[in-house]
Amino acid sequence: MAASDSDKSILRELAWQVAEIAALPIQQETINLWKALNGLRPTRPMVLIDQIPWHEMDVDGELALRTEDPFCQGLETRLRRTLYAWNHMRADMVVDPWIDIPKKISGTYPGMSPLEDVAVLDPANDVVGHYYIDQLQTEEDLEKIRMPEVWLDAEATEQAASQAHEIFDGILDVRMRGMHPGFALWDRIVEWHGVEASLVDLVDRPDFVHKLLTRATDAYLSLLDQLEAQGLLGQPQSLIHCTGAYTDELPAPGFDSQCPRAKDLWTMGMAQIFASVSPAMHQTFELDYATRWYERFGLVYYGCCEPLDAKLHIVRAIPNLRKISMSPWVNVDRGAERIGRDFVFSRKPSPALLAGDTFHADAVRADLEQTRDACERHNTPVEFILKDISTVRYQPQRLWEWADIAMDVIRR
Repeated sequence: MAASDSDKSILRELAWQVAEIAALPIQQETINLWKALNGLRPTRPMVLIDQIPWHEMDVDGELALRTEDPFCQGLETRLRRTLYAWNHMRADMVVDPWIDIPKKISGTYPGMSPLEDVAVLDPANDVVGHYYIDQLQTEEDLEKIRMPEVWLDAEATEQAASQAHEIFDGILDVRMRGMHPGFALWDRIVEWHGVEASLVDLVDRPDFVHKLLTRATDAYLSLLDQLEAQGLLGQPQSLIHCTGAYTDELPAPGFDSQCPRAKDLWTMGMAQIFASVSPAMHQTFELDYATRWYERFGLVYYGCCEPLDAKLHIVRAIPNLRKISMSPWVNVDRGAERIGRDFVFSRKPSPALLAGDTFHADAVRADLEQTRDACERHNTPVEFILKDISTVRYQPQRLWEWADIAMDVIRR
């Protein structure tokens, strides 16, 4: 269905504002800085903010939606958030001169839907507590992990493309975006099997876990094969796991824009539940399987909230690795020393510093300076990625101030 004249007018006005920002010379300058960092020849540390509690962010109606059609509201949300972030917490974000419209791809999920109980503190917040109910108690239950059967809904994709072109042509380019898949296998296993059962089985039923991992890994690789064969992978990438993905190293030689390959792309992966397991178990029950995924891609970002500073001797063997997550729980100096100049130290400053009764700017500055100084001592490429921000106590100015402090710290 075509957008109403009113909805179209609202979106075009917002798109003009985004296009004007995207045309600024600073965009290419920032892209060059990301390329330098990702190429391990950084000009300076880089800073981004992502995974924002948008329900707490509105100021003077900046994020209030004015369109009526659901498709238009999704576009309006993205445009308003881009403008908001640029105006209030820019850091090293890049505003691209296009709008991505996802292709309508089905059949990509390999397992059953999670069964869970949730705990809610703020009904307006989509960050909730999860208690997952075990659906993988026996080997027979492993049959619930299905091989994906990927297909493109060409009609729905064409309809979305047509609507987007009608709205944005002459202002922003429209890109129909394929998938950028990652390998967070243990995040899915926890949803299917529960946290406690997943960890206990590593010790009590290792053979069962290996069968589970073999089936799940085969499902993910089947997904990748089908996306690649059908030309449904997305390219190029502006972000990889909340960080700048700009690089001169991708796509790989022989690239065909109509059929991107895994080796033309970044991918990301993690095993967050493995924060509590030994390096040997991390290797046996994660990396020995994940390697089959990572060796297919051009560049790899590994890790999330799990502390990896004591596991870098196994992490650095990941094929095509370029960025390593350094969560709030790492020993910063040890991480910087062991990463050295070989990878990007992707620092995740603690979002808890924005969530207390009082915002302490001095604590934020000290936290950032500790990482900056450690990476300077060891000549380690570093980025600061503030993410997983569940609350700023309905004081968005805390996030704006964090961005200002971070940019001051990295420029000193």
